[in-house]
Amino acid sequence: MFILILGVALWSAAHLFKRLAPDARRRLGTSGRGMISAAIIFSVLLMIWGYRSAPMGEVWWGPTPAMKGINNLLVLLAFYLFAASGMKTGITRRIRHPQLVGFALWAVAHLLVNGDLPSLVLFGGLLAWAIVEIIAINRAEPGWQPPAHPIPIRKEGMAVFGTALVFGAVGLIHAWLGYNPFGA
Repeated sequence: MFILILGVALWSAAHLFKRLAPDARRRLGTSGRGMISAAIIFSVLLMIWGYRSAPMGEVWWGPTPAMKGINNLLVLLAFYLFAASGMKTGITRRIRHPQLVGFALWAVAHLLVNGDLPSLVLFGGLLAWAIVEIIAINRAEPGWQPPAHPIPIRKEGMAVFGTALVFGAVGLIHAWLGYNPFGA
């Protein structure tokens, strides 16, 4: 479990470093990007290793057909928010942090169907990080104005298509790994 906690902590620290220590991050300059990227990649590897090797222990709840359906809808929305952020679609005029909100929805979705301790540490920890990140950004930059960029219908369509493609691919990978997100 220690490796999993270390991975979540490193993920959070690497992402929050810019907000918590802006002067130190600024002093690192462009070379700091590589260090931060390496820390994030290492944190993901630690989270995978820690999650897969952690003893499951007690299970308080598990997936039900209804929760799997809600999980899939939340994950689909999370993927759309990620795509919309990159494509600068209409939702980016309404939500200040579409990627972080999407990430938080992804974490909540996974908590709905995984009620064991390693899942609570992983997905609960990542949910906490996303919320703290949103709060930190809002405090550092309080005067958000929705962007006034044009939104061609083509971009909306591309975001929806990309979302469906990624959702299907991730679903197949989950099924291949033994975690069928679509069946009972």
